[in-house]
Amino acid sequence: MSEQSLPDDDARAQYADALPEYAERVLEVTELIPPGRVMTYGDIAEYLEEGGPRQVGRVMSLYGGAVPWWRVVRADGALLPGHELEALDRYREEGTPLKGASRAAEGHLPRLDLKRARWDGGERAQGHT
Repeated sequence: MSEQSLPDDDARAQYADALPEYAERVLEVTELIPPGRVMTYGDIAEYLEEGGPRQVGRVMSLYGGAVPWWRVVRADGALLPGHELEALDRYREEGTPLKGASRAAEGHLPRLDLKRARWDGGERAQGHT
């Protein structure tokens, strides 16, 4: 996330016409991820059948402030550098599965338990368009 991140849903709606089509699609998928679940950058690219993890990461860094950005994660389950504590608070609020931190982990922060937290987009067919 950067200083260019949009601050809220109202701002996102205001600038929706200015968003590149790919960015809009990435943000739409991000909004579909249920609380307590996550998708990796690569998962979103695969789900969209377009781009790759770096392109999804770029979209999230520029525009992700208007969506639940903490639900889009690194493939290794490490918390987003610079946003670890805020993300951790949100994961705990939502009941997102976490793995305990090892003593070797910087700051002794937990990692996401991707086996349990990962969402494959399957619920989309059951009520999301």
